[in-house]
Amino acid sequence: MMINALSFEVLQSKFGRNAKQNVSLTAYTSARIGGPADYLLTANSADELAEMVSFIWEQNLPYVILGGGSNVLVSDQGVRGIVVLNRAKETRFESGIQPKVWCEAGVVFSNLANRCASKGLAGLEWACTVPGSIGGAVFGNAGAFDGDMSGNLIWAELLTEHGREKWSVEKMGYGYRTSIFKRSEIKAIVLSAELMLKNSTKEEVAVKIEQFGEKRKATQPPGASMGSMFKNPAGDYAGRLIEAAGLKGKRIGNAEISPVHGNFFINHGQTKASDVRVLIELAQKTVKEKFAIQLELEVELIGEWNNV
Repeated sequence: MMINALSFEVLQSKFGRNAKQNVSLTAYTSARIGGPADYLLTANSADELAEMVSFIWEQNLPYVILGGGSNVLVSDQGVRGIVVLNRAKETRFESGIQPKVWCEAGVVFSNLANRCASKGLAGLEWACTVPGSIGGAVFGNAGAFDGDMSGNLIWAELLTEHGREKWSVEKMGYGYRTSIFKRSEIKAIVLSAELMLKNSTKEEVAVKIEQFGEKRKATQPPGASMGSMFKNPAGDYAGRLIEAAGLKGKRIGNAEISPVHGNFFINHGQTKASDVRVLIELAQKTVKEKFAIQLELEVELIGEWNNV
C-alpha cells in the first residue's frame, strides 16, 4: 500500500484514538523544530509499538520512530508517511546481589537514572542528563561522562522481520555513538531493554548525579537544542574545532551555534530547520577548510529536505 493510498480511516479503525493526522512535530522534539507528520500513531506499550510497526512493515509504508525527540532535526516540510510516537514506559526493578532494571523503550533515560538514584541503585548516573529515550539510547549507543549504553545493556527485545527477538549486548555491534541499527545493517526497532545496575546508597548516587548535573550546566548551554550536533572526531572534540573555527555565536535567523559550547545549536524561538541546516553545513565546510577534518553528524535529519 502506498502512503497516498492510505486513508486516515484505515489507521483510525485499526488504532482508534492513538491515530491522528497532519500533526506538527514541533512539540515532540527537544529542539522544538519541525513540520507536520502526515499521520501520527502513539504507542503506549511495547505491544502496541510492535503491532503498529508490524502493520507498517506489512503495508510497506514509510515511517519514523520518535521517542524523546532528541538527536533529531525534523525538516520544515515535515514527514511524509507515519510517525510512531513511542510512549511505552513500563519499568520493573530487580533487586539482589546483581540488581537490574527492565524498561520499555519509551522511558526517558534521565528519568530512569533518577529513579535508580532514589532506590540507591548505581550505574546509570552518567545518563542523568541524557534527554532521549531508552530505545534511542540502545539504537545509537548513547553516552555521557565516560559511560555509554554498551556498558550497561544486558539485552534488548527487538522487533525484526522474523518477529520479536532478544538480543544480547554482544550482538549490537556497538562503537562510538553507533550500532548495527544506526549503520542500517538490520531492519529492527527496540521494544524494551534490561540494564545492569549496582547496589549503592541513595546518598552516594545522589552526590554523583549532582556532580554530573553541575558539570553539564557549566559546560552545556540551556535552551532548546538537539543535543550534541556532531560526533567527536578521533582524538579531538567537535566543539573545540567549531570554536577554533570562529563560529561560536554564529546565528542564522533564530538558530545559533551556542556561545557556551560550539557543538550545540540553539533554537531561540520559531526557528526554521532550514536555518539549522545552513549552520550545520557552514560548520562542516569551515572546519574542513581550516583543519582538514570532516565533522560527522550525530543528529539524524528526518523528513523532506528537497528544498534546502
